[in-house]
Amino acid sequence: MSRLIVGPFNRVEGDLEVQLELADDRVVSARVNAPMYRGFEALLAGRDPQDALVIVPRICGICSVSQSVAAARALADAAGLEPARNGRLAIELMLACENLADHLTHFYLFFLPDFTRPVYDQRPWYCEARRRFAAASVSGQGEQARRATAARQRWFMLMGLLGGKWPHSGSIQPGGSSRSLEAAERLRLRALLQEFRAFLEEQLFGQPLEAVAAWQREDELPAPLALPAGVGAWRDASDLQVFLTLSADLALDRLGRGPDLYLSHGSHQGADGRWLQPPGVWDAAAGSLRPFDPGEVHEDLQHAWLGDPGSLGAAAPRHPFEGVTLPQPDKPGAYSWNKAPRLAGRVLQTGALARQLVAGQPLLQALTLRCGGTVQARVLARLLELAQVLPWMEQTLAGLSDGEPWCHPVALPREGRGVGLVEAARGALGHWTTLQQGRIANYQIVAPTSWNFSPRDAQGRPGALEAALVGAPLRPGETTPVAVQHIVRSFDPCMVCTVH
Repeated sequence: MSRLIVGPFNRVEGDLEVQLELADDRVVSARVNAPMYRGFEALLAGRDPQDALVIVPRICGICSVSQSVAAARALADAAGLEPARNGRLAIELMLACENLADHLTHFYLFFLPDFTRPVYDQRPWYCEARRRFAAASVSGQGEQARRATAARQRWFMLMGLLGGKWPHSGSIQPGGSSRSLEAAERLRLRALLQEFRAFLEEQLFGQPLEAVAAWQREDELPAPLALPAGVGAWRDASDLQVFLTLSADLALDRLGRGPDLYLSHGSHQGADGRWLQPPGVWDAAAGSLRPFDPGEVHEDLQHAWLGDPGSLGAAAPRHPFEGVTLPQPDKPGAYSWNKAPRLAGRVLQTGALARQLVAGQPLLQALTLRCGGTVQARVLARLLELAQVLPWMEQTLAGLSDGEPWCHPVALPREGRGVGLVEAARGALGHWTTLQQGRIANYQIVAPTSWNFSPRDAQGRPGALEAALVGAPLRPGETTPVAVQHIVRSFDPCMVCTVH
């Protein structure tokens, strides 16, 4: 038995370290360490509730809209307020814009560059991977990565129109959006949606989004190229087909299997009130779907550098409404600043794959039935979401109405509680706030990476990534195992959200 510490990771928001125990060139145990403490939950205590709308978006520059929406929904819930219809739809469009930008960034700039590492220089697809996906350096950037970067930059013009600016738009309020959209601005939004659609159809998928969104079986996916492939075959292949080719060659459909329990808070609620991706919990082992009960969420502090002032011994897991954030950096047995969230005591994974499985996407349900929630399934779920959500955005934009209010005034209670649930790009995000005497008495956040990158709990159960890393292979002489990199990046970590 030997040990290996992998980290810090590049192309990750925040600090991350993974401690591996190895035997026979395989990972037999993993511990995921979030080594940075930030303390946003403690910072919010005692403040005016409206301050949360300004402070929590600063948790992260990548998913600031998701944090803003969760805070606004928590305050609206405490006030018993329904946001104005136009404002709610505008916020849904902002959230979708941020999530799709994250999926694009993850695929082209975070995940695929690992396949251009020298360790793969003997693979028949290596030169094509470098041509398309090489990370930016003094020698240039991959052709498709460069195109994706330009498409992302144009895409975020949507946020300027919808929210005034990005990141940290101040337009997201409990009562809706404080920024109304004129008819001419909606025309510009439609043009930007069409421009992004063109990039996805021409470069990523090679076919219309509606056709991609309709896939129900694995054999409907583009077939991996026969290797070795000629120049013409590579030239005509979409970026998705190239990914599926290298995925088949490296068996990514078998790598990094996570827990069989999946959580979605529900995302993209349209003008008619229906969800594009409904909330729920999918138990793949049992093949069953059940409603999500926020009362089943508890956070375990056993292996976190955080104390519990109400306990003299081992602290019991707490629901977020009763949660505490008390740093204890010398705590024995702790190894992360991340708490360990559990749903009714169970470990789960969250993210695009969870949303797809809860929504009943047949292709991904079949893939996870065959192999479990693995690297390929997690990445493919994000790509399918690009194809599903952009047409939904086009329909939602058309549902905005002239002459209707965009934001209702809010009167927050002096005493009360509220919860705000959102699906960020990386998965289920929840904000729980308690108000007393007109101030924030407690504010607790459970972020997607809190779920996926949690440490062990008091029963010794590893978090989702810790479990997924078991069995990962090591090549001779590797000190930063590339298989570990693929598994970690397939969850798309955002560590600054984790250590809020």
